[in-house]
Amino acid sequence: MTNSLETDNMRGLVWRLAIPSMLAQFVSVLYSIVDRMYIGNIPEIGEMALAGVGVCGPIVTLVSSAAFLVGIGGAPLVSIRMGQKNYRSARAILANCFLMLSVIAVALTVVSLLLKEHLLMWFGASENSFVYADQYITIYLLGTFFALVSTGMNQFIICQGFAKTGMLSVVLGAVCNIALDPLFIFVFGMGVRGAAVATVLSQMVSCLFVLVFLFGKRPVIPITFGNYHWFIMKRVMSVGFSPFLIIAFDNILIISLNSVIQKYGGAGRGDMLLTCATILQSFMLMVTMPLGGITTGTQTVLGYNYGARRPDRIVKAEKHIFAMCVTFTTIMFVLAQTVPEIFVRIFTQNEEYVKVTVDAIRVYTMGVIPLAPQYMIVDGFFTGLGISKMAITLSTFRKSIFFLCVFCIPPIWGVENVFYTEPISDFVGATFSVAVFLLTFRKIIGLKQGKQR
Repeated sequence: MTNSLETDNMRGLVWRLAIPSMLAQFVSVLYSIVDRMYIGNIPEIGEMALAGVGVCGPIVTLVSSAAFLVGIGGAPLVSIRMGQKNYRSARAILANCFLMLSVIAVALTVVSLLLKEHLLMWFGASENSFVYADQYITIYLLGTFFALVSTGMNQFIICQGFAKTGMLSVVLGAVCNIALDPLFIFVFGMGVRGAAVATVLSQMVSCLFVLVFLFGKRPVIPITFGNYHWFIMKRVMSVGFSPFLIIAFDNILIISLNSVIQKYGGAGRGDMLLTCATILQSFMLMVTMPLGGITTGTQTVLGYNYGARRPDRIVKAEKHIFAMCVTFTTIMFVLAQTVPEIFVRIFTQNEEYVKVTVDAIRVYTMGVIPLAPQYMIVDGFFTGLGISKMAITLSTFRKSIFFLCVFCIPPIWGVENVFYTEPISDFVGATFSVAVFLLTFRKIIGLKQGKQR
């Protein structure tokens, strides 16, 4: 292992694991941002095509969430077993996770392709934007296996201390996507279909890189075959259900937001606001994905020392993780409030679209800083230690506030004010999560009792 999870200086260890993971997630955002950037600049149809791809977002994320169900479900368990020096059990967990991902990927491909037309209409596509949404999602779904395996299995590279290798797998795919997008969209004249083809090919490259590494000799826990047991799969799904449910809720929220925008915005205004929401959600990915990279990248530190019964190192780790999360969210808050126009103009030069989107970003990101403790507590601490029920409860509470606001604000204060749903849920959700964390933290890690759960 490149990092000793039990003996290395905690500040340096957290930074070495968190920074590559954060950068990897930041780079992974380029998959969607680059696609949307080029699509938004397609002559004549750019804005409408961008609205169509925005409708595809929840489907793409929902399919990808299966990778987190297995990857983040299994990686903390592997870390805990490694902390206990139980390498045989760790190998069995990884073997079961690889089988689960493969089967789920095939099943999702078939089901999603059969239901895609209905899903697109349910998720907010209009008659004008449907054609572009259908073109993109049909090709994207054919690459489901590569997307799930590259994302899910990458967690098992990171949890073994190879954070830089995990980052490289994501960077490799993103660089390919950046290079291939203009080639397929403009040079080959494939338009929206070209963006999807470029994404699938890039995911294929990342998938190959991850599998070559995990089947190789460098990992302490490589992919093996056999030792398949239902109770291992059940345990993985139990831990992974929290991040899976969090992502699923995120999708429901985006779907509800898109639907409300179309309903209250009307035929013309609705498509415009949906395009603006697509750009806004791209900006939010630049906040939430790297922030999630910090917390998931450092789960291995928490899980390993939880298994090794080292509460003192868990306390130190949490302090450094929190400091990193707050620093990052503060920087993103300042950028969102001061220079959002620079980001928006990457996607469109239409002045009306630019103005509406800039105002929306400033409103939507008012509660970005409270996301720091929210992610540290839910995604980092409770999920990293395998306490999935608490993670699900805290996440569900925050999402419920958002869901309530989505349907209450537009009919009372107008559809343009629907973007206030995010900061309201961020402040209320973080306050509740912090209160629960402070009440349970010392007991969970056994700081008082001198024992682990």
